[in-house]
Amino acid sequence: MKSYFFHLLLICASLSYKWITMRKDFDLMLSEKSRNVVSSYDSIRRRSVTQKLKLSTNTYDDGALEDAKNFRNDPTTPVKQNATLLMLVRNWEVQGALQSMRSLEDRFNKEYNYDWTFLNDVPFDKVFIEATTAMASGKTNYAVIPKEDWDCPEWIDQKRFNQSLQLMQEENIVYGNSRSYRNMCKFNSGYFFRQKVLDNYDYYFRVEPNVEYFCDFPYDPFKIMKEKNKKYGFVIAIYEYEDTIPTLWESVEEFIDIKGDELGLDLDNSAYDFITDFEIYGSNKFLIDSNTNYNLCHFWSNFEVGDLNFYRSNRYIEFFEFLNEKGGFYYERWGDAPIHTLAASILLHRDEIIHFDEIGYEHAPFRTCPRSYFMRLSQRCQCDYSGENNVDIEFNSCLSRWWKNGSGKKFVKEL
Repeated sequence: MKSYFFHLLLICASLSYKWITMRKDFDLMLSEKSRNVVSSYDSIRRRSVTQKLKLSTNTYDDGALEDAKNFRNDPTTPVKQNATLLMLVRNWEVQGALQSMRSLEDRFNKEYNYDWTFLNDVPFDKVFIEATTAMASGKTNYAVIPKEDWDCPEWIDQKRFNQSLQLMQEENIVYGNSRSYRNMCKFNSGYFFRQKVLDNYDYYFRVEPNVEYFCDFPYDPFKIMKEKNKKYGFVIAIYEYEDTIPTLWESVEEFIDIKGDELGLDLDNSAYDFITDFEIYGSNKFLIDSNTNYNLCHFWSNFEVGDLNFYRSNRYIEFFEFLNEKGGFYYERWGDAPIHTLAASILLHRDEIIHFDEIGYEHAPFRTCPRSYFMRLSQRCQCDYSGENNVDIEFNSCLSRWWKNGSGKKFVKEL
């Protein structure tokens, strides 16, 4: 009996082994068929073409990300232009200055080591100088602004000025009651480029405390400015508060009437239409509340890259001096952003102004973040392109007006 059961056990074990072997062979056959099905579409998926990471969006460039990495890791030593990073800043703003410096150094300047130039209406203290020198990858310059370039001019009617301060404070206009803000706007409009510390430079990149640069720079903005003959560069364009500039456009029109022929202004080939176009675009039915022929569009000048020789030109100096004599920097609250914008739009050819479309940037409360998925990946951006503060195509942005009336919608790499 024992022999019978033992023999039966051997038969069961043999059958079980054969079943397991057959099941393995069957599974292998199914796996092979599955692999064949998957690989049969490789020509469409193009995985046989490249083993590199392919973007999940619709692109026909399989090596896009790898190419971007190779560009970023190019061992070639970049050629520096005759340019400086420029910051107007107070001693007590040192932490905000360091934040901006660290961001720009990490995203751009560590590869180029451009000089930093710091301006203040009082001497910089030891703490500020030591901290910013340590943060900079290039040389640092420090200069005190002469009083005649910074202070309120003696010819300004102080009674009228004080009345303006009081009225704007009552109307809750931003910086409406600030004397120093007016000094700053006048300085940035007509005196920053006259500082001796800048005499040997051709280009400047304006940097303010407490700003952020979200993406690696895919190019050197200074090189673009020089090679493409650009005079003024921006990233954000929005509307100005008309209550701060009620008579500015009237003064600009007067300048054009009086000086236009003498200076040879060519409004047909300028960006004049950018600042006078009131057409409604797209789904944002934003009605411009302006009492003049100026649509209030301006380049947000806390980020700007400019040709210092444009500001040093007779054209620009005459433009500024004409406006300065009106007293609007103090009797009203004219900002340097509309001044720079109006000057560039009237005095320059539209193709001499450039929108740096691939640079991510924030100066509270607004930001610009590239909407291109590829750009955000290849430039290692850290920003939310869909956020409400990403102003580029929101109702309060003038960018669509620039695309229509300026030099058009172009990527810098296409220029």
